[in-house]
Amino acid sequence: MPEQIVRIADLYKSYYRDSIEIPVLRNINFEIQEGEFLALMGPSGSGKTTLLNMIAGIDQPTSGTMSVAGEDISRLSDSELARWRSRHIGFIFQFYNLLPVLMAYENVELPLLLTKLSKGERREHVETALNIVGLGDRMKHYPRQLSGGQEQRVAIARAIVTDPTLILADEPTGDLDKQSAEEIMTLMTRLNTEFKKTIIMVTHDPRAAEKARIVRHLDKGELN
Repeated sequence: MPEQIVRIADLYKSYYRDSIEIPVLRNINFEIQEGEFLALMGPSGSGKTTLLNMIAGIDQPTSGTMSVAGEDISRLSDSELARWRSRHIGFIFQFYNLLPVLMAYENVELPLLLTKLSKGERREHVETALNIVGLGDRMKHYPRQLSGGQEQRVAIARAIVTDPTLILADEPTGDLDKQSAEEIMTLMTRLNTEFKKTIIMVTHDPRAAEKARIVRHLDKGELN
């Protein structure tokens, strides 16, 4: 039986503005098994990115329980969370978040600098990740020398270079033209089917969501 990678029960999240409580997520119950590809859709402000950030351990729930990759992450300290995240989470952002002063190779290598891998082992991992995304010939290019689609491929290589348990993608095609978006979604599908990666993707794009096996909708903080 596939393992449950994410298990969320009775999750509630709110923020305070002055003394006013603003609910963001309400009564979220959610599970995803190993190897699934789930798209999370919903209007702006519905809480999609907040939920994704909580699964990544970047944000904490107000109440409820949340187990990710076998760990109750709400009980971890900041330093424990950082170590847990480096082992289990690969994050893909809408605007790539590449460092412009670093070459593609160096951007992808960044997460590995927190590990005990030797320089040679890091090189092997980086080259493998860049080859998977089809950019083995662009290792020495800077972000400004790449197209938007290529930049996002570098960002995906950076997300997978540590072989994470879970890939979290926040609008991965949101800043791309139609053709580049289709290429990125083809790559995401390949990561899921060929490399058996579990993926949770936030998207506004119904064409991107079609590539997922499961689609869930968030609206006004409630998951349907």
